[in-house]
Amino acid sequence: MADLSSLADLQSTPAAPAARPVYERKVDAQGRAYATGKRKNAVARVWIKAGTGKITVNGRAVEVFFARPVLRMLINQPFECTNTEQQFDVVCTVNGGGLSGQAGALRHGISKALTYFDPANRPSLKAGGFLTRDPRVVERKKYGKHKARRSTQFSKR
Repeated sequence: MADLSSLADLQSTPAAPAARPVYERKVDAQGRAYATGKRKNAVARVWIKAGTGKITVNGRAVEVFFARPVLRMLINQPFECTNTEQQFDVVCTVNGGGLSGQAGALRHGISKALTYFDPANRPSLKAGGFLTRDPRVVERKKYGKHKARRSTQFSKR
């Protein structure tokens, strides 16, 4: 540490370069990356490994669990963003919330797991907004109200 006796000495000291965080690969012994994704009240635990593109949700195929094509499109967005379609097998368990929240949680978990599997995927996923947890949740009901904001019906008498 330099001896700083005046303000001029402080001005002449070189500024430390801003340290960028170093992201490293987090893979277990079987070659799988694990991540947890959340959306509304749904939680998805996701394991990805190199494979043929098979997605299993709660022991069932993704086409059976998420019957709506919109939800399957939502789940495949991280792979399209990183140009890794049909390259990873996904095994996940989801619980809580509804189907839409579970699909969003699965997308969030897949995105995080892709960054753990290969940190080079992080910039494209970050730019697409896939790594940000959506903070919107259902507003709680207040006392004296029928719902969160719905007031009682007005009656003149």
